[in-house]
Amino acid sequence: MTEQNRILLLNKEQIEQRINRIAFQIYEDCYNEKEVLIAGIRKNGFTLAAKIEKVLNKICKLKTRLIEVRIDKSHPLEKPIELSVDSKEMSGKTVILVDDVLNSGKTLTYSLRKMLNADLKKLRTVLLVDRDHKLYPVSADFVGMTLSTTMQEHVTCEFRDKDEYVYLS
Repeated sequence: MTEQNRILLLNKEQIEQRINRIAFQIYEDCYNEKEVLIAGIRKNGFTLAAKIEKVLNKICKLKTRLIEVRIDKSHPLEKPIELSVDSKEMSGKTVILVDDVLNSGKTLTYSLRKMLNADLKKLRTVLLVDRDHKLYPVSADFVGMTLSTTMQEHVTCEFRDKDEYVYLS
């Protein structure tokens, strides 16, 4: 699809506003925790998780730790899902699982499965955009934007050095 056929849904400022709101919601939900692990799903989910952690560190003294979830989004059963920490390090802690866009729920579901191997205190999910085309019984606790789309449409999040956009194509 060409650049002209894309519709801008969120610009950098709007993305930042949503990230700030999500960070405040996480703080409200976790204000009494000793440590919160923010687990970003590789690439855009991890980038978003880092941005959320940065805002949390500005607005409160909540101890946070950023971890990465590595998953083959196209074939989640063919390769093992990996975390940048041992699951024992997550025991008794609150984990916030972050991804950019929820379409069918497949990536989030398989990532959650890996989290369930640890004895977590609490598990929350964050999405920048929820397309609401779930094929799996999963939902987000904190969402930047809920969007009704057709199955043929595609939502793309672009996080670059200075520019950030969410497009519908």
